[in-house]
Order: sequence, then structure tokens, then C-alpha cells
Amino acid sequence: MLTTRTFFPSLFLAFIVSCLSAPLWSQAQDDGKQAEDAAPPTVFPHSATARWWVSGQINVVFQAHPDFHALYSGPNSLSARAEHATSRVLTLYTGYQLSKHTEALFDLESAGGRGISDALGMAGFTNVDVVRNPSLGSKPYIARAMLHQVFALGGKDEDSERTPISILTKLPERRLELRAGKVSLADYFDVNSVGTDSHLQFLNWTAVNNGAYDYAADTRGYTVAAMAEYHDHNWSTRFAEALMPKVANGPNLDFNLLRARSENIELEFRPELQKDKKTVIRLLSFINHANMGSYHEAVQAFLSGAEQQPDITAHRKQGRIKYGFGLNAEQEISKTVRVFGRLGWNEGQNESFAYTEVDQVVEVGADWRLDRWRRSNDKLGIAFITNGISRWHQLYLALGGDGFLLGDGRLTYGREDIVETYYNAHLWRGVYFSPELQWAAHPGYNRDRGPVIVPGLRLHVEL
Repeated sequence: MLTTRTFFPSLFLAFIVSCLSAPLWSQAQDDGKQAEDAAPPTVFPHSATARWWVSGQINVVFQAHPDFHALYSGPNSLSARAEHATSRVLTLYTGYQLSKHTEALFDLESAGGRGISDALGMAGFTNVDVVRNPSLGSKPYIARAMLHQVFALGGKDEDSERTPISILTKLPERRLELRAGKVSLADYFDVNSVGTDSHLQFLNWTAVNNGAYDYAADTRGYTVAAMAEYHDHNWSTRFAEALMPKVANGPNLDFNLLRARSENIELEFRPELQKDKKTVIRLLSFINHANMGSYHEAVQAFLSGAEQQPDITAHRKQGRIKYGFGLNAEQEISKTVRVFGRLGWNEGQNESFAYTEVDQVVEVGADWRLDRWRRSNDKLGIAFITNGISRWHQLYLALGGDGFLLGDGRLTYGREDIVETYYNAHLWRGVYFSPELQWAAHPGYNRDRGPVIVPGLRLHVEL
């Protein structure tokens, strides 16, 4: 019978063995590079010319952690006792190309299972697939429903690879793009080809997105927005006006733009710093208007004796503003190695509202495609993230306040430092298997708790 003492060391050993042996096992399964290169990226082939599009994906993530040191725990703490959890996300992507430069997209999704500690206790939570509100259940919901129109402004048409979020096959070099409908802002802002795709790359909330970017979204990660993009041959810019949730990380959006909204703008530069090596630099800014609480007011009310516990929700005011900035960069080092990084900052005085409880973040990482083992669809990745919060946010948690993710009852502040690594093995057509490992010091910014190690396994199927 497996116990905590035997289960987690065994899981950790299995992770290490699978990382080391997967390239060799894969090579033994297919010793011919041509066969590997010919394997399609999806289980079923998809037309490159048809006006319609139907595809799907399945992402199943298992994560666990052993007992770890904790001097105390609170209502929103990561459990110090050993636990494990499995999440799953299923998505049906559909689209129809109305004309050469017009398309309509409609996606259905189902998110089920749960995350460790129900996604509480870490600002950089370990699984971005987890919906923080488990009471929503796994009933299918509309993830995306949008119209996309492209206006040609000059230059030659370029081939465009069809994806579930755009099925257009040709795009002019200079163009204006308009989108409207239900979207995920993370599909378009702060995108990074090394550290964005939670299906095939990292899983941590602050590895796949800039943690300080409190991007407008409901609990599931979607919003209603209007968006414009301008693209030129070596630079782009995009702007979106989006709806905010009615309450922090809530399931319902506020449709009154005079009362609540989010402005998002990003500049993207693609300079040719090295011949035949891709360089991308993105500069991001956002301004959120919502019914937010003030950390300063919540702390002062507690210290004055007006409240028995700091409560950010008791100090919300309509029209408060949260703003921030981000830097996102990626660089090809060779044909198989890429590096990337992010910097993020927000004002940290008003309530963390839509994404996670991070006010400053620094992230660096890299991935390596294993062509050397004739595994051109396999990748090994590693990232280091350090998250921080403002002084008033620290004091609020230290005095016993709860956020929508954090709340240990007390706090001895320290930056939340996270290392994540994965090995993504392409097994067959659209089937991928990824052992991965995360290590976090000071979970929830608390030096009195942790470190914690979180091994995991991911099965991903592109249909």
C-alpha cells in the first residue's frame, strides 16, 4: 500500500527517469527521421483551403506535492499536507471563412477536475488550466465567439498558418485587423512563443503570462472585447477595450463601460539583430477601471479598531483604477534553442482583481528542441520566476486579510520564487506527454511556509 512517504519519492523518481529516458525511448520507437518529420501535428488532418474549420483539444494535468514545512496555515493557504489533484480542459474549435479577409470563430469548452488546494495559496499557481471557482462545475460554456475582419493597407500577401484562433490563409504585409466578441486577451497580449502555450510548454500562472498583468477576464479567463491591430513588416501595435468582472475574479462581467472597463495597448517590434534569428520585443500597458478595494483603506480601518479583520471587500469603490506595464522579449539563439523573459509592474495599491495577486514579476527562461535525438517535435524547457507585492498588499496579508487567492492568517514577507521545468514528448500525431516539475520558495510570499515541490504529468491531445 502506497503511503505519502513512499508515493511522492516514487513520483519524483518517475519524473526524473521519464525526462532522461523519453528521448531515447522515442528514438527507439522510430529510428527514421523522415517518419518523424512526416507526422502531422494533430490526430486528424485539417484542410488548408476549406472555408470551415473544426478541431479540438484535450489537456489533462495531474499534480501533487508532499508534506512541506509550515509554521501556520490560514483559510487561503496552500495545504501543508500531501495532496494530489487532476484537472482537464476540453475545447471544440469551429470557424468559418466568410470572405478572403473575414472570418467568424466559435469555441465551446469544458473545464473539470480541480487543482491542488483548489488553486489557493500561491500567486504563481502551479496549473493555469484550473478554474479557481470549483462550484462552476464542468458544464460546457462558450469560450470564444468573435468576428475578425482584415483590411489590406499595402504590401504583398503572405502565407498565414491556420490555427484554431484564425483560419485565414493569406494576410497582407501591411494591414489593419478588427476583432469583436468574446475573447481571451491572453491570446493576443503578452504572447510569447517560448512561454505562453500551457498545452505544450509551461503550466504555472506566472510562467505562461506576466503575473503583474491583471488582464480583464472572468473566472474562466475570458471577456467581451473590441480589438484593433496594425501590422507592418517589422512592427505591430494592438489595442483592446474589454469588460471587467463585477467582483474580483468573479464569473460575471460588468457591461456598463461607464462604470467598469479595461484598456490594453501593446507595441511589438521585430528587429533583425542577427541574421536568420528571430527577435521579438513587446511593450505592454493596461488600465483597469472597476469596483476595487484599497489595501491602504482596509489596513487603516483595522488598525483604527473599526474592523476585527482587514477586509478588502468592505472598501471597494466604483471607478478605482489599477494600471501597470510589462516587457516581453524572446530571442532565437540557434535553430533549436530560444530564450525569453518578462518584466511586469502594477501600482499595487488597489485590489488584485482579475488574474492573480502579483504586483511585480521577473521571469527568464529557455527551451530546447531535441533535433539532436531526431525528435524535432520534442522540447525541454525551464523558467525562473520571482513574484512580489506592494508594501500595503504585504501589510494587508500580514494583519490577517484575505485576497481571492492568498491568506495565511499571518505573513513574514519574502518574494515568491518559482522554478519550472518540463519535457514535452511527441508520442504520435497529435498526442503529447509531458512530465514536469515545479519548485517554489515562500508560497504566498510567506517565509514561514515552504519550500514546496510539485511534480506533475500532462497528457495533451490535438484533434
